[in-house]
Amino acid sequence: MEAIEPAYGTGPLLLIAVGAVAALLFLVMKVRLHAFVSLTLVSLLVAVATRIPADEIVPTLLDGFGDTLASVALLVGLGVMIGRLMEVTGGAAVLANTLIRAFGEQRAPLALGVASLLFGFPIFFDAGLIVMLPIVFSVARRLGGSVLLYALPVAGAFAVMHAFVPPHPGPVAATGLIGADMGATLVVGLLLALPTWYLASYLFALFTGRRFQLPVPDDVLGDGADHDDAPRLSTVLAILLLPMLLIFGNTGLTTLSTIGAVDGDAAWVRVLVLLGQTPVALLITAVTAMVVLGRGRHPRERVEQISNEALGPVCSIILITGAGGMFGGVLRAGGIGEALAHSLESTGLPIIVAAFAVATALRVAQGSATVALTTTAALIAPTVQATGGLSTIDLSLIVIAVACGSTVLSHVNDSGFWLVGRFLGMDVRTTLRTWTVMETLIGVIGFGFAYLLSLVL
Repeated sequence: MEAIEPAYGTGPLLLIAVGAVAALLFLVMKVRLHAFVSLTLVSLLVAVATRIPADEIVPTLLDGFGDTLASVALLVGLGVMIGRLMEVTGGAAVLANTLIRAFGEQRAPLALGVASLLFGFPIFFDAGLIVMLPIVFSVARRLGGSVLLYALPVAGAFAVMHAFVPPHPGPVAATGLIGADMGATLVVGLLLALPTWYLASYLFALFTGRRFQLPVPDDVLGDGADHDDAPRLSTVLAILLLPMLLIFGNTGLTTLSTIGAVDGDAAWVRVLVLLGQTPVALLITAVTAMVVLGRGRHPRERVEQISNEALGPVCSIILITGAGGMFGGVLRAGGIGEALAHSLESTGLPIIVAAFAVATALRVAQGSATVALTTTAALIAPTVQATGGLSTIDLSLIVIAVACGSTVLSHVNDSGFWLVGRFLGMDVRTTLRTWTVMETLIGVIGFGFAYLLSLVL
């Protein structure tokens, strides 16, 4: 689509941007209008307010929506299928119980956290937490101590992976909107997620488990027992590692080709690069999971049913991220992005710091990490594009900064706050002193790592 000449100067455009964000928060928080509908409505109003020509408004909306879904829908859909198959066949329980035996009972919280980090690659936060909690409760009853000692490393692991690492919808959408490389973002996200989890979740859980002696609640999710005919550990690990190895192969070969270490036009390089494209890697993994996990356990009809059931809960997430891309497209088309870029340049605030600050404000105001992450990425994307000299790693670090800002200060307007508090039997005060503090530590420490890395590289 051809560029549209902005109808206003910087001041009016920034006022429109502030009004758009305020209207979005009002619709989501006060009116309780669904985030997808709210984003779509506000996008339309911004298009009218910035005087985009009437015949260009709908194409502008659809371009932003479609471009985002092109990168998000495939990854989220395939990722959730893999996670659901692992859940139903007992792969999570096998991984957790094996790690506890390997680490020893004294390091059971560490073992549960490591299992959740591995299992958190393909599965979403709420689904992964629900899968692991029966195992957490079973271990806590057997070994004794506060349930927080075992539950917080698990919840923190899923929270970190959900925020930092593709194919989860937030980082996928932010990567696409900001224009970062998906493979590089995955590598950077993993490298920063691990130390962040260890400091902000595992060590915090050891401290909190001593301060809050919380009994194991009645387990409404199950007994945490192994599934019948569960897959072997080697099978579980192979399925979890397959997409990462394929994507790492793509990133590595692309880098080697750029510096001339390998011939980028060679047939074997092009094939491996294709197989390592994130959608292709997840497609291969999903088909592999269906065949390997389903064989001898479920008929083909049941495997199809499991895969189909996995897609329903993520429909809303996919549509919200697509609408966030629509919002960003309108901001760019109306000239708001360029106005914001000029304003940030005049303040001298580093773009990675601005990204974290904007995401934090949106997270605190409306609760949803996905909405905060996607909206911030849409707001900051034009500024990123107008900033010269940013490397591939810089773009990935900006994505992580946005993810960190969208993680901090989970409180009563966040569904995850209630999910964790309800299943662990905590009142609001205790949840604020444990879960909210841990989420804030994850965001602040993760951003600290990303900012320091941006200064070094």
